[in-house]
Amino acid sequence: MIANSEGTVTAFDAVVGLGMIDLDGDSVPFHCIAIADGSRDISVGTTVSVVTARRFGRREAVKVTPRPS
Repeated sequence: MIANSEGTVTAFDAVVGLGMIDLDGDSVPFHCIAIADGSRDISVGTTVSVVTARRFGRREAVKVTPRPS
């Protein structure tokens, strides 16, 4: 795991519960259950703190914490 990378939510589909985060030019997928505050929705453009892990051979966000603006 890589702790506390910071990125920006670039896409999120609330119906499916999937989104993408830009981490230094690399797009990393996440599922809504990874949102740390318990909500199942997040706005595009939100700055987040991210913990990533390799799952099924690719990098994925496993903990997404919205940062105060």
